[in-house]
Amino acid sequence: MSFRLITKSDIPAYQTLLHNAYQMTTNLGIHFAAATVNTEQITHHIESNAVYLFEKEGQLVSTLSIRFPWGNNPGPYGLPHLGWFATDSKYKGQGYGNQLWDWVEQQILINQLKLPAVTLGTAQNHPWLAQMYTKKGFSKIGHANLTSDHTTVYFEKIFNQKSYTEWKNRSHRQ
Repeated sequence: MSFRLITKSDIPAYQTLLHNAYQMTTNLGIHFAAATVNTEQITHHIESNAVYLFEKEGQLVSTLSIRFPWGNNPGPYGLPHLGWFATDSKYKGQGYGNQLWDWVEQQILINQLKLPAVTLGTAQNHPWLAQMYTKKGFSKIGHANLTSDHTTVYFEKIFNQKSYTEWKNRSHRQ
């Protein structure tokens, strides 16, 4: 088992994983971009975001992206924003997605990037994602109507309260 950044050679397997993993959400009538993303969009995505993969025996199992405030698709709150979290349906319920999530959070977001906080968004009408993110320590901070089929609910997780407070004070003065 290993965790790593995506490479361009991973694009076909990554696209298949995203399409398959997001099919259930599409069946609920919620349309996330990852469900139908094409190769060109994926290439653009991996060129300006950090996309982490979890592999088992050479097979792509799970993925999680970090969108940066300076990237081509920043989150709405001036913090890095998590997205395109997906686990191959063959591996659902085995904890691999949580292993990747925990590794990215601890090793990348906290230890490497030293982030004060991170955000993410999901569909308000999704039957379990909001509850899952709340269990992971995220708190609701806002919402937006970005598409016709759902309201996006935004969540934030604070990693370092002192750094977060300092960042908030600086960002409100500007």
